[in-house]
Amino acid sequence: MSENIIIRLGGYSPPDSTHSLASVHFKESLEKQLGDEVTVDLFWNVLDFGYRADDLLSMVECGLLTMCYFSTSYVTSRVPELEIIDLPFVFENEAAAHAALDGALGDYLTEKTENRTGYRVLGYWDNGFRHLSNRLRPVRSPADCKDMRVRRQPNEVHIKTFEMLGAVPVAVDLKEGIEKIVSHDVDAQENPLANTVTYGVDKHHNHVTMSGHFFGARGLYTHKDSFDSWPESVQLAVRKSACEAIQVQRQSAFAKEEELRVQMLEEGIEVISLTSEEREAFKKAVLPVLDEARSRLGNEIFSLLG
Repeated sequence: MSENIIIRLGGYSPPDSTHSLASVHFKESLEKQLGDEVTVDLFWNVLDFGYRADDLLSMVECGLLTMCYFSTSYVTSRVPELEIIDLPFVFENEAAAHAALDGALGDYLTEKTENRTGYRVLGYWDNGFRHLSNRLRPVRSPADCKDMRVRRQPNEVHIKTFEMLGAVPVAVDLKEGIEKIVSHDVDAQENPLANTVTYGVDKHHNHVTMSGHFFGARGLYTHKDSFDSWPESVQLAVRKSACEAIQVQRQSAFAKEEELRVQMLEEGIEVISLTSEEREAFKKAVLPVLDEARSRLGNEIFSLLG
């Protein structure tokens, strides 16, 4: 009888989030496929154990955890090509983003990531389009962002984008960012609606602009040495369950955003949908970010966007 393989999958979301629901699907699917050959242990939210969110990456790379999902934005320092996902207004809609990440662009980024890190990449979960929330005023134009202190991920592309909009980016980790939002040390933040509600930001911000300025992806990362040591049958089963979980997560995330938009309106939060002209003004303001990225990353990777 083969030795039982224990897979420890960590995250940074509560049990009812779309990512946690997908984690459950992964666990149930894999254990159904392999029976007693594998056990999947889920760790919902490492913040509850005193860790920072970005500790997940090092915990997987050193093998403390076997798997995690995490924003690709945090891996760009080691894999600059991942910046293509972070560029403002680079995907028109969810369908375009999914086609790129499940196709040639995703294959290209996976190869680069696996060559430069200690991960195997099983795919890309959907963190959705990011929208701006703040406590100060309605935002319908770049001028409305002037001098607004915006909590940002520590990602250079995101920081440059908000600088072009006239805001003051404050680059801090999620846990510290939430503390600064509560204390009013920052005025605004930008996230998918699910994150804005999950982390309680909607209790402190009265204005939400459905700007969709960035699309967020969360890579599904596995400890490379562990994955490579598994029998081929286990590797194939893990990939199959991961693919299923990706579809479950994306479908539930799409439905959840509309549910949360309605919920915010019912709570009295101002939810602003930009007109096409207003959206074009934002896109025009950040064009230098796209031009700089193209000159640095090259035209080839842009051709993979589809």
